[in-house]
This record gives sequence, structure tokens and C-alpha cells, in this order.
Amino acid sequence: MDSNFLKPVISASFDSLTNGVNKNDCIYFKIKTMKAITYLLFMLLLIPLPKLSAQDIHFSQPSMTPLVQNPALTGGEHDLRAIVNYRNQWNSVASPYKTYNGSFDMKLNQKKDTKGLFACGIGIFSDKAGDSKMGTTLGMLSIAYHLRLDKHSTLGVGITGGFAQRSINYSQLQWTSQYDGTHNASLPSGEPMGDVRSTYIHSGAGVLWHYNKSEGYISGNDLLTATVGIGLFQPHHPNYSFYGTEEQLYTRYVAHGNILAGIKNTNLCIVPGFNFSVQGKAKEFLLGTSFRYITKENSKYTAYSKGAAISLGLYYRSMDAFIPVLSIEFGQYTMGISYDINVSKLKTASSGRGGLELSIRFVSPNPFVYKSASRI
Repeated sequence: MDSNFLKPVISASFDSLTNGVNKNDCIYFKIKTMKAITYLLFMLLLIPLPKLSAQDIHFSQPSMTPLVQNPALTGGEHDLRAIVNYRNQWNSVASPYKTYNGSFDMKLNQKKDTKGLFACGIGIFSDKAGDSKMGTTLGMLSIAYHLRLDKHSTLGVGITGGFAQRSINYSQLQWTSQYDGTHNASLPSGEPMGDVRSTYIHSGAGVLWHYNKSEGYISGNDLLTATVGIGLFQPHHPNYSFYGTEEQLYTRYVAHGNILAGIKNTNLCIVPGFNFSVQGKAKEFLLGTSFRYITKENSKYTAYSKGAAISLGLYYRSMDAFIPVLSIEFGQYTMGISYDINVSKLKTASSGRGGLELSIRFVSPNPFVYKSASRI
């Protein structure tokens, strides 16, 4: 792929997104982001594609699952952040796949005269799928360092590690060897019985470039932020089998990026984003845009009047689903809801009903309070 082919498209997109923003800031932002995106595309071309695969974690609201995307996102966007996620998928086809996720991350040594800062985070993930309740439970810790490049941008690196357990209950499954005209559970299945569990070590690393320019007040709406990163998980290929055979969980590569651009002297922001992941033969590309409307400005005089905003967006997961997304922000809290409208070959069975996803996020400081200089 020739990255020069994409430059006119990217440049035109930035021209529309940064309409009304200070010209010097736009030039600086475009140069920095063009370099980051070109480098990112180059790195994607170098990703080796393994031959076999078992798949890792999967969500439809990437901005609400930062530690699942990239360990370098730990402390990369907010001073403090806590998120809870719930996903219910394929309820219309069979026993639903239920997923729970929670994370917390924060910056540590926040001193303006430092060249950078450390951040730490913790994440917990639980997934149950199908009649056998096949599940994965994961606990992980992450640490990152964010180097200040200049007044508005940082470059971060992060690592993560943890412990995961897989489980399955064979007693709820039926086998052909138990069929004697009807299913007869008293017949031997030749398979393990009861609960079976296996464990493995979770690991990952990533890099992140973050830009944040938010001078002025919401009435000026000159907010301009961008994040581009690459993460990888399970580089050590842990054993993933319940039978003790050599079934490995292959490395998952993730490339992600998003922009939040305020349209000056309006209450509207445009928030395009993408997420690309590869794990064995499994590939996923999520692309879309949200429109954020600021319904209420944070009071400059009292803590009782909080800023508020509402966002509507549409994303597309390649060959799988269209995903409408609604987000409601009030002060430091955000609630997100999305629904996967299935368009894959499974839509005949699913009738287009894919999965519901809910998220709640708390961040500090208040995102509706603009500062005269960007925060690191």
C-alpha cells in the first residue's frame, strides 16, 4: 500500500474537521498526525499473519475499553478514569454470550516541570458463552510511561500482565454417542465430564501518541484532540486447550485511532475513529464517526451546574455489523449504549439482532472544564 495515495484524503478530512480552529494549530496538528498515521500504516504492513487462531476479547465501543485495546492507553487520556462494560450477544440465536469488563487507570507523578509521567491501571474481564457456559476470567495490571514531546503532545509506552482462567461445563452438552433414538444422558459421551478448567498467563505491550489542544472555553469550542496507537497481546502464544493439546492463543495486534474536533463557535464536535485487529486468521476492522453536541456548558461560578453533551454515531465492523452508538455525558460521567445490527451470513438465523453493549465511565478532571494549556 502506498501511503501517498491516502494523503489527499486525510488532508481533506482534516480541513473539514478543523474548520474555524487557529491556522497555526491546524498546521502543527496535521503534520504531527500525518506522520503518526503514515507510520501506523507502515507498521500494519509489517504484521505477520499466523495460520491458526483462537480469538481474544471483543467489544463494539473501543473508546470505552481502553486497556483492552492498548496498555499504553493507561493514563494516556485522563488523569483518572474508571469504566464498567456489559455486552450481551447472540441472544436471538442460542444461549447468549455475556461479557463483563471493568477497568481503572490513573496518572501518578503529575508535575508540570517533569519531562513525563508514569501511570498504572487494573482490569477485570469475565465472559460466559453458550449452553456449556464456556468462559474466560481475566485479571490484569498495566503500567505506562508518557513522555512529553511538547506543550500539546505526548508519546507513551505501556505493558500489561495478568492471569486468566478458562472454564467449560460439559454436563450441559449433548453428544452423538448419547443418541439412541432420543438423547440419553446416561450413555457415555467419551468426553470429559463436569467442570473443566485451564489457566494461562496474559501479557501485552503498546505505544501511543496523544495530542490535546483545548485552550479557551466551550463557547469557543476549539477543542482538538487525537490519539493513535498500536498494541499487541499474548506475544508468548499461551496454551489454550482444555485437553492439554497444543492449541495456542495467537498474538492479537491492534491499531487504533480517533480524533475529537470542535467546530469553532458552535456546540458541535466531530469524533471519527477506527480500530483494526488481527489474531490468526481472524481480522476485524471497525470504522465510524460520532457527532457530539454540547447541550450545557459547565458553570464558571458554581459546582452545581455541570456541563452536558450527547453523541450519536454509526460504526461498521467489516463483513459483520452496523453499530449505532449513543453516548450521554453529564459532568464527569458518560453512559454509552450500542447495538450490533448483524449483516453477516448469520443474519438469516439472527434476524439482524447481534449484541447490546452498555458502558459507564467516570473521568477526572471534568472534561467540560477547559484549561489554558493541555494536561499531561
